[in-house]
Amino acid sequence: MSLLCLAERRLFTLVSLLAQCLLVAAAACAFYQVIARFVLRSPSDWSEVATRALLIWAVLLGVALAFRHGAMISVELLRNSLTGRAQRILEHLIALVCTAFMVMLAWIGGQMTWRVRFQNVPSLDISISWIYLAIPVGATLAALAIIARWAQGPAQAAPQRNDAQG
Repeated sequence: MSLLCLAERRLFTLVSLLAQCLLVAAAACAFYQVIARFVLRSPSDWSEVATRALLIWAVLLGVALAFRHGAMISVELLRNSLTGRAQRILEHLIALVCTAFMVMLAWIGGQMTWRVRFQNVPSLDISISWIYLAIPVGATLAALAIIARWAQGPAQAAPQRNDAQG
């Protein structure tokens, strides 16, 4: 079990680093687009599409990380009104529903990615399926994150709330 936990920790560390790099690359592409358009007066045709694609990947990888850390927005009224075993059953039910949704999203996203594999993004000259691939990859990682968080059980501390979260 400890080997599995180590592999899971390494996987989500890698996902975190990748999401951060994609976010930095998206910011660089957007910055270049602004410079090219307003300073150089020669707008680029690729930077907007590249920014959008990088942000799509960063967001979908970030969703998996948010599920892993238990940082998704939740309505805690019902959870806080329950205690003990009933609260744990509710958490199992929520994990089951979220995992089922992510598996369904991964399946449908995989089908969509396969269908568009011959369409190209003109300004980047790549298949649009590379952008669509973020859906099944992100959803699969999110499902793994939900399962990993569920497997750790109630011993894992809830994420710290900041002032903006009430």
